[in-house]
Amino acid sequence: MKIAKPEKHGLDSSRLGAIDRLLKERYLDPGHFPHAQLLIARDGEVVHFSSQGAAREGKKKAIDESALFRIASMTKPITSLAFMILVEEAKVALDTPVHHVLPELKGVGVYDGGGAGVPFMTKPCAEPMRMVDLLRHTAGFTYSFQNRSNIDAAHRALKLENWHGDYDLDSFIAALGKLPLEFSPGTRWNYSVATDVLGLVVQRVSGMKLERFFAERIFAPVGMNDTFFTVPTDKLDRLVDCYTVIEGKGRQMFDRASESMWATPFKFVSGGGGLVSSAHDYNRFCQMCLGGGELDGARIVGRKTIELMTMNHLPGNADLSSMSTSLFSETQNAGTGFGLGFAVTIDVARSMMPGSVGEYYWGGMFSTAFFIDPVERLSMVFMTQLSPSMLYPIRRELKTMIYSALT
Repeated sequence: MKIAKPEKHGLDSSRLGAIDRLLKERYLDPGHFPHAQLLIARDGEVVHFSSQGAAREGKKKAIDESALFRIASMTKPITSLAFMILVEEAKVALDTPVHHVLPELKGVGVYDGGGAGVPFMTKPCAEPMRMVDLLRHTAGFTYSFQNRSNIDAAHRALKLENWHGDYDLDSFIAALGKLPLEFSPGTRWNYSVATDVLGLVVQRVSGMKLERFFAERIFAPVGMNDTFFTVPTDKLDRLVDCYTVIEGKGRQMFDRASESMWATPFKFVSGGGGLVSSAHDYNRFCQMCLGGGELDGARIVGRKTIELMTMNHLPGNADLSSMSTSLFSETQNAGTGFGLGFAVTIDVARSMMPGSVGEYYWGGMFSTAFFIDPVERLSMVFMTQLSPSMLYPIRRELKTMIYSALT
C-alpha cells in the first residue's frame, strides 16, 4: 500500500504515530484488543497505515494489509447505497410504502400490549412505513439485543437476527411481519433490523440476489475485491480471529478463523451486518463517497445522491438525543443526526468531540469503525475484532487524536 507523507496533506506524522502507541499501550498490551489496524486518508491518499497484534490465537503472524475482518454493521451503508442505486433508476423512491415491495408487512400494527406468553395487541400506524424509515431507523423495528421490550424478547425467541436463525430473507420478513412495531413509523428512532429488511427490498426490486447485486453494482466497479458475505476458500488464510467479552469470563473466542462461520454461505444474507472486508477495501468505499459517488472513473451514484444520503433526515432536523429509544447503537446521541445509512454530525459542540458539521460515520459490533469528513477531505477506517463495540471509548479517542494531528 502506497503511503503519502502526512505533512504534504496537512497532518503531523508524530501525532499520528502517537495513536499507534495508544493502541498498543492501552488496548493491545493489556489484552483488551487482539489486534488493531488503522488507515487514515486525506485528499484521496492514504497518509497513515498501521497494523499491530496477532492475526490468530497461538500464532506469531501479525495482521497486515491483507487481513480480512468481519465488519458487521459497517455493511449497512453499503446496503443503503445499493438501495439508492435503484432510486436513481426510478425503480423505487424514498417515500414508497414498504409494503408495496414487501406485502408481508402490509397491515403491521404498533404495539399496544401483550407479549411474554400473552398474544400481542396492536393499534394502526399513524402513517405507513416508508423506505426512508428503513434507511434512517425510524421504521419501528428493533434488535433482540436491545433487551428493553416484549418485542425484542420475541426477536430473541424467534432468533430473528443475522446468522443466528434458520431464515432466508423471505422467511425472515414473513416472521417479522407477524410482530408489532415498537412505535408508529417516523415518530421515534431505534437501532434495528431495518437494514436487513432494506436488503430484501434491494433483492426484490432489482430481481437479483443481494450478494450478486453488491458484487456487480458496487464491489467490482469500486475495486473492492476483498469484500463478500462468504470468504472464498483461497482467501480464508487471511481471515483473522474474532472475540467477544463475556461477563465474568473476559475475552472469549467468538469465531475462530480456521473454522469460521463465514467460510460457508449463510442462509440469511444480512444487509445489516453480514460482510467481511479489508481496511483497503473499505477505504475505497470511503473514497468513492468522498468523490461524490465516483472512484477511478467508476461512477456508482450521482453526486447529489451522496449529498442526500449524508444530510440529517430525522424529522424536524432533530438529533438522536431527542428521538432515540435505543439502549444500544453504534453512535452517541448528542449532536448526531441520521442520514440514509449513516450517522451525521449536525452539532460539533454538542458532540463534545472535534469534527465537522456534515461528517458521517458508522461502526460494527466487533469494534470496527469509519468516518468520512467532506469538509476536511479526511477519512478513517479502524479494524479489530472484539464485541461488544461500546465496551471501550476507542472511537472517541481515535477521532480526537486524528483531528488533533491536523496542522
